[in-house]
Amino acid sequence: MAQPRAWQKMLSGRRLDLLDPTPVDIEIEDIAHGLSFVARWNGQTIGDFPYSVAEHSLLVDRLYGRIKPNAPAKWRLAALLHDAPEYVIGDMISPVKAAVGPGYDELDERLSTAIHIRFGLPAALPVTVKRQIKRADRISAWMEATAIAGFTKAEASRFFGCPDPALTEDLSIRLRPPMEVRGDFVARHAKLMGQMA
Repeated sequence: MAQPRAWQKMLSGRRLDLLDPTPVDIEIEDIAHGLSFVARWNGQTIGDFPYSVAEHSLLVDRLYGRIKPNAPAKWRLAALLHDAPEYVIGDMISPVKAAVGPGYDELDERLSTAIHIRFGLPAALPVTVKRQIKRADRISAWMEATAIAGFTKAEASRFFGCPDPALTEDLSIRLRPPMEVRGDFVARHAKLMGQMA
């Protein structure tokens, strides 16, 4: 009996094997395109456009920069790419991840490792960096929850913690067309790669 297909063909022409992803099959344009079409919150948000994982990633990068203003470009890139595997596996809300079980985390880790290596990051991030990016991710989730996902501030604070207002000052949740977000994601990636060179 034939094995089920475990790869996805990308718009770049690359064929990404989900069971054994390799860095050479990963292109930033594929990541940016996929993430700009993946909706956060399972699409349960207000507005004319879904709030994309690409937009969320840009916000996490900005928040991480406020948490660690002197962070090197490689850790800012890690913040930008923190949800990059979702360009092929989608964005599952936490309750669904829990229901799926450890298989989801293993797949996410395999993809993250290949993506990190592709763009010059360590396969596994240092624990402190990972923790700081997670903090930025939770602040972003709080902002999204209260601005577009129907949560009260009290509810969002219970699930994500209440952020320091200084970290969110002058930041807002943006709902934009996917192609605009994709362009900004690719540009930000290029800038960070240039700073790392």
